[in-house]
Amino acid sequence: MGETIRVLLTEQEVDAKIQEIGERISRDYAGKQVHLVCVLKGGSFFMCELAKRITIPVSLDFMSVSSYGSETKSSGIVKIIKDLDEPLKDKEVIVVEDIVDSGRTLSYLLDLLKDRNPKSLALCTLLDKPERRIVDVHVDYTGFQIPDEFVVGYGLDYDQKYRNLPYIGIVELD
Repeated sequence: MGETIRVLLTEQEVDAKIQEIGERISRDYAGKQVHLVCVLKGGSFFMCELAKRITIPVSLDFMSVSSYGSETKSSGIVKIIKDLDEPLKDKEVIVVEDIVDSGRTLSYLLDLLKDRNPKSLALCTLLDKPERRIVDVHVDYTGFQIPDEFVVGYGLDYDQKYRNLPYIGIVELD
């Protein structure tokens, strides 16, 4: 069985939205430094492009997490595969995600990071699937709300393929 990728959001649309989010963060945090925390692997493409568009000082860090549970139902319990390199205490932290859907894992992760005493903690996502939300998660910066489709590109993958697409596409199985 193969798959076809149908364009949902073009490279130009994604680029313009990232520019808009970068400008908004720069305004909201004017005179401060932000510490971006990327949730690997999918968020890396978005975070790197976003960081280039933020005009105030930026520092970066990365986390890799895995949620326990079966494929169809996440327990929301997070196993830290790679933890942050730097403490968050007294930093203006923005967690950068590729996509927010059920909210279970992200809710757990945000609670974990709050316990590390950042000065502030915000969430930024390129894509949001509110139809799939099970746990209420407040998203401070959203690129696009998308339908409940399986999407790839810009860091999102299907069986480790298509992360490098410069656009967001919908996977259609042949």
